Amino acid sequence: MHLETQVVHIGKEIDSATGALVLPIHLSTTFERSAEGNYPHGYVYSRSGNPNRNALEVALAALEHGAEAAVFGSGSAATFTLLQTLKTGDHIVAPQNVYFGVQQMLSQILEPWGLQYTLVDTTDLAAIAEALQPNTRLVLIETPSNPQLAITDIQAVADLAHQAGAYLACDNTIPSPVLQRPLELGADFVIHATTKYLAGHSDVIGGAVITKVINPLFEQLRLIQGIGGAVPSPFDCWLTLRGLQTLPLRVRAQAQTAQTITHWLQQHSAIERVLYPGLPNHPGHAIAQRQMQGYGGLFSILVKGEQATALAVAAKVQLFTRATSFGGPHSTLEHRASIEAPGTQTPSNLLRLSIGLEHVEDLMTDLEQALEV
Repeated sequence: MHLETQVVHIGKEIDSATGALVLPIHLSTTFERSAEGNYPHGYVYSRSGNPNRNALEVALAALEHGAEAAVFGSGSAATFTLLQTLKTGDHIVAPQNVYFGVQQMLSQILEPWGLQYTLVDTTDLAAIAEALQPNTRLVLIETPSNPQLAITDIQAVADLAHQAGAYLACDNTIPSPVLQRPLELGADFVIHATTKYLAGHSDVIGGAVITKVINPLFEQLRLIQGIGGAVPSPFDCWLTLRGLQTLPLRVRAQAQTAQTITHWLQQHSAIERVLYPGLPNHPGHAIAQRQMQGYGGLFSILVKGEQATALAVAAKVQLFTRATSFGGPHSTLEHRASIEAPGTQTPSNLLRLSIGLEHVEDLMTDLEQALEV
């Protein structure tokens, strides 16, 4: 089936009890055993399995062309659980500009437990090859990266990881499966903050890990998911499934608007640089053309001046909302360096923009008046 058909139908079977077209929300925490002592409906306790969660996992696995998906209470929980499948003494290679929350996981939690890691520029294949060690078990990439929109060659990094006997996990939150399919390019795992484009309405937090095949790491991840219990509620799963139905329409519309605005902004006298892989002068443009089917609705700008100038621009927007996160119907703008951890590599004059579903001309008008500072 085509993607547009999948998002409407997969994981959304007609309810056998009532004929309802929309999946009921199963709030029960526990499920009946038969007189023989087994569980004829396949569910025991909602921490280990729930009909709404199962439907969402089936849908996400299908959209990413994976074998199975496991969903979690947040994108951070999804990434953290995947990292927890590793053992003391194992080594990870991750991007030097990886999401600051993942940096904190590695430095403040997992390294004291005995996990080793190296942060490198994952756009530099030679740097990745040099960082790989005999005990490297996992290579983690994020492409496009957040918030600097760097592009990593998924296929090339997959080859390097596999030659070293490691798995490759790719965070696909920004492009979504509408614009990029990492598993088809050689990745072993795909990570999502379903909070963003997949749910798409800024009203539910969630995360997911999708695996290409059932392997020992994913089996361990399933174990941790069930025992640790960092799972989304039935209503969270229901909301995410609802959001998936409009995913292709939303993502393509947002990407088209972002393309128009970034082309305009790169000519603006108040802008030092626009970071967006859809622009021909972006250093990763050629790779993005090869592995993506569009460039997404997220980009960053470097305002001419210092942090004070960038904050002044952010303060003046009227239609854009000053808020964190991205992927919803409302366009948002955020000064990232001021929210990230000390030592961030995000430039102080960078503003990250998430394009929503407003009219492109209205968004450009708002940015024009804000950039007058």
